[in-house]
Amino acid sequence: MDQKRLYIGNLSYKTTSDGLRQAFSQAGQVVSADVMMDRQTGRPRGFGFVEMASDEDAKKAVDMWNGKELDERTLRVNVAQPKASRM
Repeated sequence: MDQKRLYIGNLSYKTTSDGLRQAFSQAGQVVSADVMMDRQTGRPRGFGFVEMASDEDAKKAVDMWNGKELDERTLRVNVAQPKASRM
């Protein structure tokens, strides 16, 4: 089974990893959900990643959430690009 990692942008600073998991579970099985935190301040950075269990669930999640509101912010949701290697 393929797993698809989604980039979630424009998150509210109130959104938690659990809140993200609950929201995206409406579209299908969530493998993981993480709101990225700033190392220095410990505050949310305004984006995160959700890993869905299948391509189908990932597509459903993008269709369901891209351009929609969560915690009073309009989300940007798309398939995450592979991390570029740092040289």
